[in-house]
Amino acid sequence: MDVVHERCAGIDIGKADVKVCVRVPGPGKRRRKEVRTFSTMTRDLLAMRDWLIAEGITVVGMEATGSYWKPVFYLLENDIGTWLLNARHMKNVPGRTDVADSEWICKMVEHGLVRPSFVPPPEIRQLRDLTRYRTEVIRERTREAQRLEKLLEDAGIKLSAVVSDLLGKSSRAMLEALIAGERDPLVLAEMAKASMRAKRAVLAQALTGRFTDHHAFLARTMLDRIGAVTATEARLSEEITRQLAPFRRQVELLTTIPGVNAKSAEVILAEIGVDMSRFPTAAHLASWAGMCPGNHESAGKHTSGKSRPGDPWLKGALGLAATAAARTKGTYLAARYKRIAVRRGKKRALVAIGHTILTPIWHMLTNDAEYAELGGDYFVQRTGRARQTRRLVSQLNMLGYQVSLQSAEAV
Repeated sequence: MDVVHERCAGIDIGKADVKVCVRVPGPGKRRRKEVRTFSTMTRDLLAMRDWLIAEGITVVGMEATGSYWKPVFYLLENDIGTWLLNARHMKNVPGRTDVADSEWICKMVEHGLVRPSFVPPPEIRQLRDLTRYRTEVIRERTREAQRLEKLLEDAGIKLSAVVSDLLGKSSRAMLEALIAGERDPLVLAEMAKASMRAKRAVLAQALTGRFTDHHAFLARTMLDRIGAVTATEARLSEEITRQLAPFRRQVELLTTIPGVNAKSAEVILAEIGVDMSRFPTAAHLASWAGMCPGNHESAGKHTSGKSRPGDPWLKGALGLAATAAARTKGTYLAARYKRIAVRRGKKRALVAIGHTILTPIWHMLTNDAEYAELGGDYFVQRTGRARQTRRLVSQLNMLGYQVSLQSAEAV
């Protein structure tokens, strides 16, 4: 095979050490190979970098191994072309060792058989750390609220059956009173606020239970935990807003898409960055994100398969945005969701809408353009009135109805 990169290296990364294989031109037309082992302590990693620079290495490849690749990658990226490689793209023979892995990675890079994965610049990586941590904090708050609901069920308090938000103002006041020792359901129900006051009779029944001091202790602990987690989320949101100040224009553009709120826009930008030059087309971005179906070919036949794993944080944000977009009124995304959901089901429809959201995001960030709303009647106008009429009549016939049509103009 042809040598694409004359001076290259492959690194197999472990928790305690790294195995580094370099391949450079040797005597005559031969290739010289050398393998060294370095610990993952910063001093030894600096020595590794100096050795690679002394060898004139131009490209270094390494597998994405947990989080262990990060200190190695970050230390090398400013001095040497550093490639983070997807393990799925590098299949080796059985009986592997760390040294053999480093040699295999080096050979794959040497002959140009692998492509580097997308690693955002430092400022986007920092933003990504914040948004991912905030997402985990929000999930923890949700889990704690679920624990609180289970505790109330154990005590026979059916508050969640009446209120939509167990941590809203009305329910929070009732919970605080329960913890403080109030047990009269009528007194507790009178603490309802605003529209909840119309449900006082039902609330009194829901608040009749056997709430003990044991439940009060656990509820107090859970509410304190929820308060602490909420405060942490607020601090993270403030820092995210501060770090996103240079990209405020991009955030504003993304929030013009139906279903994409400020938090979703922040997560999306933290995952894909603002520079779309790494993705030649919107299709490349969707493929990297895992928001398109798998494509398999055998014997000249193309079959669709399950989507790639992709970026779970980005897929989560797009899933939330797609769900919100599907509930909007008079939008192209809502109309597209309904069309796909009828044929393919709701889950596939949400994935398709996530893909549809990601496509204009690529164009908006590439061209600094605003979102163009096509409207809820886009498909009617595109397919034509007659075709749309036939489709609707066919659906009614399938449901067992006999339909006769009369123009509204003739009435």
